[in-house]
Amino acid sequence: DVGGTWRDNTYPGAACDVPSHLYSYSFALNPNWTRSFSRQSEIEDYIRGVAKEAGVLDRHVFNCQVTRAAWQEEHSRWELSTSEGTMTADVLVGAFGALAEPSLPSIEGIDDFEGEMFHSAQWNHDADLTGKRVAVIGTGASGIQIVPAIADIAAHIDVYQRTAPWLLPRFDRPFTRAERWAFRNIPGVLWLARAGIYAARETQVLGLAKNPRLMKLFELISRAKIRTEIKDPELRRKVTPNFRIGCKRMLIANDWYPALDRDDVELVTAGIREIDGHSIVTEDGVARDVDAIVVATGFHVTDSPMFNVVCGADGRSLSETFADKGMRAYKGTAVAGYPNLFVLIGPNTGLGHTSMVYMIESQLNYIVDAIDTMRSERIARVEVRRDVQDAYNEELQRKLAGSVWMTGGCASWYLDAHGNNTTLWPDFTFRFRRMTKRFDIEAYETSPPLAAGTGGHASHSLGRTN
Repeated sequence: DVGGTWRDNTYPGAACDVPSHLYSYSFALNPNWTRSFSRQSEIEDYIRGVAKEAGVLDRHVFNCQVTRAAWQEEHSRWELSTSEGTMTADVLVGAFGALAEPSLPSIEGIDDFEGEMFHSAQWNHDADLTGKRVAVIGTGASGIQIVPAIADIAAHIDVYQRTAPWLLPRFDRPFTRAERWAFRNIPGVLWLARAGIYAARETQVLGLAKNPRLMKLFELISRAKIRTEIKDPELRRKVTPNFRIGCKRMLIANDWYPALDRDDVELVTAGIREIDGHSIVTEDGVARDVDAIVVATGFHVTDSPMFNVVCGADGRSLSETFADKGMRAYKGTAVAGYPNLFVLIGPNTGLGHTSMVYMIESQLNYIVDAIDTMRSERIARVEVRRDVQDAYNEELQRKLAGSVWMTGGCASWYLDAHGNNTTLWPDFTFRFRRMTKRFDIEAYETSPPLAAGTGGHASHSLGRTN
């Protein structure tokens, strides 16, 4: 089924950290959101509803796994090997998703754990955690939602933290009936609400990407939150990060610190040495018995397994290409050496402050214009010029050099093995939209016009469900 992140992440407490009216399609604004920050089930229902209303479900091939996508130079097309057979396409859009493949920690003995264990994105709803001793590994975006959600039913929770996150208040509340009536019936109100949220969120770029010293205000707010919500001085020390706010993803929650302050919850900051039977043993030699382990350690971002699947004009996979200098693309969408391939949420399109839906729609505008251009000009093959891609990425890294992500004193998943930030967009999102408004064919190498009677493959969306 459709739904992506919100189909897969069904763990207790799952919710979005972007306001509802901004985390929605511009062409399908939703006046019926029930809360300012929507829960998982409501977002999934919204996505399904939009897909059904748009009539695109019959263009999807569900339960179909792509095992290889290879460019055929002689035919100027892609050949896809899938669990449903072989397919071909003139243009391939890689909507892999940046947070789609769960990342499991490399811990000695983890495969021999004798209790229940699952990743937050693969929640086992048949596992009853009532009265159980539960370990949660990770204190990122999912971990801080899971722990408060299961604290009342678990007998005890051990929370294993490698790095403390900075936390800001979550201004979440139900919308009143009057508000929802206004969203539905008064022209412009819904659009103005969305625009106001967007503008407020964009101001964070000034501190994140332009002048990190401006992030001090957010740090003061977060420190005040720690002081008021945690009584124990030692616990306060453990949850206080040692890097500048914004360097790693800023999280929002109102129940995380109170959950950690409970007598039946322990925050463990010692590294995990091994898992032995029913016990987790930390580097300080302490063994803690647990009945279940929830792995909330995030996803493969700069090393997505899907990169092994896509092979370009020279037969190399995206993984091999990205291994040279890290993930590089032009406008986060086209990759040199991979003709007629466009990637959604590609390198340096991620955000640390606002809705990814805005960036995805910007990329889609660019891709649609590219396809329209290929059709109107009868072009069989487009490939971004390597010199254009290199110049674009050099400018990106120059902009990123002074950002909080590079100067904030942390090690984050934003950075790759080369130490480069190949994940985030270092500017206002409206500038990215302006940049992707038109397909700039002059930045691409193109083939001669198509011969009569060639091309014209049907379009499909290939999906994989668990």
